[in-house]
Amino acid sequence: MASFKAIVIRKSDGGQTVALSDFDENELMEGDVTFRVEWSTINYKDGLAITGKAPVVRRFPMIAGIDAAGTVETSSHPEWKPGDKVVLNGWGCGETHLGGHAEKMRCKGDWLVPLPATMTARNAMAIGTAGYTAMLAVLALERQGVTADRGPVIVTGASGGVGSVAVAILAKLGHHVVAATGRPQEADYLKELGAAEVIARQELTGPVRPLGKERWAGGVDAVGSVTLANVLSMTRYGGAIAACGLAGGMDLPTSVAPFILRGVSLLGIDSVMCPQQLRRNAWRRLETDLDAKKLATMTEQIGLSGVVEGAHRLMGGAVRGRIVVKIG
Repeated sequence: MASFKAIVIRKSDGGQTVALSDFDENELMEGDVTFRVEWSTINYKDGLAITGKAPVVRRFPMIAGIDAAGTVETSSHPEWKPGDKVVLNGWGCGETHLGGHAEKMRCKGDWLVPLPATMTARNAMAIGTAGYTAMLAVLALERQGVTADRGPVIVTGASGGVGSVAVAILAKLGHHVVAATGRPQEADYLKELGAAEVIARQELTGPVRPLGKERWAGGVDAVGSVTLANVLSMTRYGGAIAACGLAGGMDLPTSVAPFILRGVSLLGIDSVMCPQQLRRNAWRRLETDLDAKKLATMTEQIGLSGVVEGAHRLMGGAVRGRIVVKIG
C-alpha cells in the first residue's frame, strides 16, 4: 500500500495534534489531477490551522498547506498532462480539502494554474498565497485608479508575507510606499524592499476618528480592525484601500465618513475562490512586477519536517517575509 509523508492534523477528545506522518495514498480525496508536490510554503492561514488558534480546519484528518507547486503525475483533465508544472493556491486546501504540506496531492484540474514560464517552483512558493494576494490587491488598486502620481500608498503589516511582497511590488511600480510595522528593527529590511518611509504600527492603533488628516492615496491592509479603520480615516479624497487580512482582528470600528465625505473605496480581496482569469493575470504580473532579488531577500527555506515549528514562529511574530518549504 503506497504512502507518502505529510503534515497531518488530527482531532480527538483530547484536542488537536499535528505531526509529520505517513499518509495512505488511497485516502487522497477526489480529483482529476494527481501531482507530485515539490515545494510549498507557510501562510498566515496555515499558521492558524497548525497551531489551532482559529477553527480553520473543517475536516479531520487534514493535511495542512493551502499552497503547492509541483509536477503532474496523472490527469483526466483536458488541460493537464503528466509532466506539466502546476501551481495551486487556495480552493479550501488545508481547510476542507487535503493540502500541500505533503509529497503528493490530488485536486480538481480547474483549481490549477500553470507555473509561470520564467519562474521556478521554489520561487512560486516563495510568493505563495501571501504574495499572490498582494498582487491581487495591487491589481484592485489599479482598477480603482490608484496610480503612482496620485500620492503615497500605505502598506500595513509590512514585514509579514503579504506586506513584504506588496511593498516590493508597489515600489517597483513607482509608488511612494509608506510601510507600517510593529517591528521597528525591520526598517532597514523594508527600505531594502523599496519602502520610502517606515512608520510605527502605533500611529495606526490609537482611537479612531471619523476623519483624520489625509495622508495616502491608497494602500494594502493585511491587519484589519483598528488599523484598517485608522487607515481609512486618513485616506485622501477618492482614494482606495485593498483589505486582505485580519491579523489584528475581524472587526472594523469605523464610520461611513471616509466613504460619503471623501469618496474613499474599501476593496475586498479574496484569494481562495478567486476566478481563474484574475488568478492567472496575477501570476503573469508577478513575473514582471516582483523583483526576484527582493523575493530572495524576504525568503527563508525549511524542509517538511520544519513546518510545525515554522508555523508556531509565524504566529508568534518571529518570521520576517516568507517561508518556503522544500518537500522531500
